Amino acid sequence: MIKVVILGSGNVGTHLFKVFKNNSQINITQWYSRNIKDINQYSKSVKTTDKIKDLDDADLYILAVNDDSIHELSALLPFKNRLVCHTSGSKSINELNKNNRAAVFYPLQTFSKDNELDFTKIPLCLETENSEDMITLKSIVKNLGCKYYEIDSNQREKLHLAAVFVNNFTNHMFTIAKTITDDSSIDFNILKPLISETVNKIYKLDPIDAQTGPAVRGDDKTINKHIQDLKSKEHRELYRLVTSLINNLDNEKL
Repeated sequence: MIKVVILGSGNVGTHLFKVFKNNSQINITQWYSRNIKDINQYSKSVKTTDKIKDLDDADLYILAVNDDSIHELSALLPFKNRLVCHTSGSKSINELNKNNRAAVFYPLQTFSKDNELDFTKIPLCLETENSEDMITLKSIVKNLGCKYYEIDSNQREKLHLAAVFVNNFTNHMFTIAKTITDDSSIDFNILKPLISETVNKIYKLDPIDAQTGPAVRGDDKTINKHIQDLKSKEHRELYRLVTSLINNLDNEKL
């Protein structure tokens, strides 16, 4: 059984706790948080602490904290030569203090505390400094039933950039769409089948081949009407920019 200590009580740390707790091959020996009240509700099922000096022995210490805290927290760990990983998509393995053996355990997914996820469908990006520690991470992944990729820090940085486009930016487009439907007293839910089909298409087609709409068709009349209908100057500029980018991609393809 692999002994794990989780450090951090945010979205990722909470989800890792939940999935590890239900796995018979992973033993969460302790959960650390500076905001102990955030994890007190779990204190009956796991040992909790807000004191870094009181961390228990473990095979792996997972720093599920915000990016800016990784280096500082890893430097405070009161031991040496143990396996310590962070869960960041954008930070290098070198963010971790050199007193311990560094690794990365990055789940490529968007996390919200109250939104349950099937971890078997979440790809995990792994990086270690030596092959023995990679075996430990792969054992955890195998027990979770996840797919994994060995991805170095440079690749992971680019992957995180791509993830911002497909997740964060796309979600902001949904937000803009909802302002448009709300302003016209239209139920936003009417768009959800279209959203689902848009995503489902890319499982069968390259994204560039799945592109449709007035920009691809060169429908200037519709494009100009859409721009006129947008109330926000920023949204009008965004519409023009994205339309231009789609036109350029289509021209390059041709």
